[in-house]
Amino acid sequence: MPQETKHATLTWQGGARFDGGEPGGPTILMDGDGKASPSPVVALLMAAAACSGIDVVLIMEKMRVELTELTIAASGVRREEQPRRFLSMHFDFRMAGAGLDETKARRAIDLSIEKYCSVVHSLAPDIAITYDVAIA
Repeated sequence: MPQETKHATLTWQGGARFDGGEPGGPTILMDGDGKASPSPVVALLMAAAACSGIDVVLIMEKMRVELTELTIAASGVRREEQPRRFLSMHFDFRMAGAGLDETKARRAIDLSIEKYCSVVHSLAPDIAITYDVAIA
């Protein structure tokens, strides 16, 4: 199976802001100051949570659970000194749906974090990833 190469182009918008995305595709704005849009650090946290969320949705479909709600509140602890990288991330999953129970939810989240989420697996391996789940 051939390796896939992804590409992104970023264009400086002034200050600490960059607009970017895949060439010819939709773009997002990132703001190093976090004023006009999320900062790159928050975007990384969002990317990890969204990647896991996508996995959970797909796994739930395979489990024949009809999700009606999925919200993920993400938080990350960063080092105080440079580089101010993440030391840990925590996701709070709030879910609802027909046929959903905590066992299925935890199984889907575990599969995502431990096996499928490409963003989480692209992070440094010493970053602790934890989660809580609430079934509405």
